Amino acid sequence: MDLLEEYRRATFFFESGDPLGAARLLEPIVEAEPQNTAVRQLLARAYFNSAQLNHAEQQLRSLIEHDPSDHYAHHVLGRTLERAGRFREALPHLRLAAAMKQQSDYTEAVRRVEEWLGKSENA
Repeated sequence: MDLLEEYRRATFFFESGDPLGAARLLEPIVEAEPQNTAVRQLLARAYFNSAQLNHAEQQLRSLIEHDPSDHYAHHVLGRTLERAGRFREALPHLRLAAAMKQQSDYTEAVRRVEEWLGKSENA
């Protein structure tokens, strides 16, 4: 298997709106090259976009374990946990990402989850 060619195909599938197809192509690449963060990140995004949240969480936690300063992995992990309704677990990752990099979608995610948590506490 030509891993680079498979990665290119997976990227094409992902960008064409087929995250399931991308994930199928990326899984064996991650297995063959577990330290390749670019491939693992794309796999996590493919899982997130195809609502395979547990799989996305596993990949993102692996990325964070490898590089705790990866603001994007923290953000996407927070978004994954938010999407799963696990707001209390999501908030620290979202806040950390927002603190590491000033980006509007990061701060918006923090605001949204804080709002959800405020609503649940007032209910």
